[in-house]
Formats: sequence, structure tokens, C-alpha cells
Amino acid sequence: MKIVIIGAGQVGGTLAEHLAGEANDISVVDLDGRRLRELQDRLDIRTVQGMGSHPDVLVRAGIEDADMLVAVTNSDEVNMCACQVAHTLFRTPTKIGRVRNRSYTSKNNRERLFNDSNFPVDFLITPEQVVTDYIHRLVEQPGALQVLDFANGLVQLVAVRVVKGGPLLGQELRLLREHMPKVDARVAAIFRRDSPIVPEGDTVIEEDDEVFFIAAKKNIRKVMSELRRLDNPYRRLIIAGGGNIGYRLAKGLENRYNVKIIEFSETRCEYISERLNKTVVLHGSATDQDLLLEENIDKTDVFLALTNDDEVNIMASLLAKRLGARKVMTLINNPVYANLVQGGEIDIAISPQQATTSILLGHVRRGDTVSAHSLRRGAAEAMEIIVHGDHNTSKVVDRAIQDIKSPPGTTLAALVRDGEVIIAHHDTVVRNNDHAIVFVVDKKRTREIEKLFSVGFTFF
Repeated sequence: MKIVIIGAGQVGGTLAEHLAGEANDISVVDLDGRRLRELQDRLDIRTVQGMGSHPDVLVRAGIEDADMLVAVTNSDEVNMCACQVAHTLFRTPTKIGRVRNRSYTSKNNRERLFNDSNFPVDFLITPEQVVTDYIHRLVEQPGALQVLDFANGLVQLVAVRVVKGGPLLGQELRLLREHMPKVDARVAAIFRRDSPIVPEGDTVIEEDDEVFFIAAKKNIRKVMSELRRLDNPYRRLIIAGGGNIGYRLAKGLENRYNVKIIEFSETRCEYISERLNKTVVLHGSATDQDLLLEENIDKTDVFLALTNDDEVNIMASLLAKRLGARKVMTLINNPVYANLVQGGEIDIAISPQQATTSILLGHVRRGDTVSAHSLRRGAAEAMEIIVHGDHNTSKVVDRAIQDIKSPPGTTLAALVRDGEVIIAHHDTVVRNNDHAIVFVVDKKRTREIEKLFSVGFTFF
């Protein structure tokens, strides 16, 4: 695909990194020449310095025959204008825009503003909402490192770290079905000391393994209990930072959890306290030890550091953990920091650009890909693909899993057929219109997956 990315920040840069190694023709546009040079030194891409909404700059980036425009600058207006120019002057087939301001994205305005007659943005991305939804799922599944929804939430892919006390520790994976005869689940991948292991029936689970498993949403807690001691449901949450993410998260959780927000800005405190019903809003610093002790940090189930400053988030999280918080989740923009701190005193490092990139990948992938999620800091990927064709035109339809020639390191983990979740085993047969959930431990194999699920021309 030929893709023009407007914005070389964290999201644009991460997306370019994902796509450059997959034989795509990528151009990145930004005003910051230094940032562009950094990207070009690392990636095989074209860079253009200039304003991404200007037609002449877009022409230099190759918009005239581009398949897609992805506008992800920090300016909503530049992103919207770039999509408009690409549509009006160049008829670019797909336009994706990052729009953050709620006055644009509110339900009433969104439908009226974003259409071919006004702002022709085909897919609208609101990063704060993406990250909020991601954290919400982690709160709902205590003990999980990552939780991803597929097939409108019917199926979940969950990552957990195996700790002492789990029934399956030191056991072969084949025993999972014996332990849970009435619950079907599939281990899609295991990462051991940062190296992937494609799971087989005789694979033995070790302590500290990071296990990705897939199951119907209703069965997730049961499967987790086999892999580790089941964490008690969370009740008390303290959120550091009352910005868009902290505010949205509190709004979504306050009716089911005991939520407090610590916000440094007095003006922002007043704003969010007027709009939240049950959340306690506290004015102060999340790195103030006395304030944390006053608010019973030692009895807090989860401390969520969600300010826009990585260093504040990390220091506040370390302090909260030392003072007795049961779990800490930390928003970290810098991927170097995220890799350094996760798994130590910080339980989960949340990368906003990885969460946003996952949303973008679903639109970039070829074939009828419903969604694609970046995992393990971009090393692995999970995809939901709608299967089309018949036995003659497809390499997968009407074939058992064991007869499908999947690329190495690929697990076809589950199917959703007519609203029913089918966990894939060697004799499971794939049918036309199934939603297939595929896990790839090496994202460089995604092109091969797309070819595997492609349909021959005779089908049409």
C-alpha cells in the first residue's frame, strides 16, 4: 500500500515503524525536520518537511496515487483539513484523522461534521478514548497485563504473568482441558524471557511466563485462575491526573468503583468535580507522600498514574507502590521508559501510542480485517479477519486447522460463527463468513497471513 502519514510524533512515528518493514510505500510529513531525519535514519521511508494540509506538500509526499492518508498531528484542525484536501483535490480512497477535542467528537456533532459533504474523514480516531477503553478493560480483569476485545466483545485475548501457586505451573498445556472440562480456551502464545514460544500440547508452563490465551469473555476469569492465583476484584481506585483520560476513566468507573482523582490544577479540579457524580476530586500532587497516606494508599487496589508527564507518572507510581498500593498502572509515552519499568514495581506500563496504533492497524491491513492489535511493544500482532470464499477459492474455507498451511509462529486461535465462540483445535473446520482470531508472534508475518486469507478472483 502507498500510505501518506501526516505527523511524525509518537503515533505517526510508531505507525511508520510498524508499516515500513512490511513492503509498504510510506511517506511521513512534518514541520520538524530533526524528527524526520531521526525517522529516516532508522526506517526505509520518504520524508517531506512542510505543513501536511498544504496541497503542494501533499503532492511532494505522493498523495496523487496514495491508497491512504493518515493524519495524526497534534492539531485537530490540520488533520481535518488534510483529509479535506486529500478528498477534494486527489480523491484519496481512505482518510483517517486523529481528532481529540470533544466539541468536534460529541455524539451530536460527530455525525453531522464528519461525512463526505463536510469533513470527509472515513475513520475518526480519538486517542484519549482509545486509551481510556484499554485501561477500563484492565480494571475489569484484575491480574491481566493486556486485555483485547474481538467480535464485539464476545471473545477476549488476555495476557497474564504466571506466578507461584497457579494450578498449571510446571504442567503441560494439554492438562488445561482436563482442569476445565466445561470451559474451552486456547493458549495463543507464550513469551519466556522475552522470546516467543509457539505453544504445543507438551509445552510446560514456567514461572514468569507471559501467557496469551483466548476464550469467550464469560470464561476469562476461570481460565486465569488456572494460570495464576486469581486476584480479588478491584474496588478502590486512585487516579493521578484529571486530564481527558483520567476524567473519562473516572466517569466510566465511578458507578461501580470507589474512585478518587488527584489533580494539580485547581481550575481543572473545579471543572471535573462539577461533572463527576461520585468521584472524590482532590487538589494536590500525586507525588505528595502525606496526601497519599491521608487518602489510605495502603488500602488502594489500583493506583493509576495518568498525567501527561512520564516522569511524574513513574515517580508517583513508585511512591504509591512503596506506600502499599496493591497494583499500579502507569501511562508512559516514551517507549524506552516503558520497557525499563514494566514488571518491576510498576505492574503495567500503558503505551498510548501502541493502543492508538492498534486501532490504525485494523484499517491498514489488507483483506477483510476487522481489527488488528499490536502486542509486546509491536513485536507481535493479533488480528480479527472475516473469512470469505469456498473450498476452491480460499486456502482456509472448509479446511480443518491442521490442514491449513499457516506461516511459522502463527496460531489460529478462535472462530466466531453466527455469534457463537468456537475455540480452535486441530480438527476445527473453518467456514465462509467466520470471524477468525489469529495470533502472530512475529509481525513480519502479517503479509503472509493476509495472503493466506485472500480470496481467488473466481469467487467474485
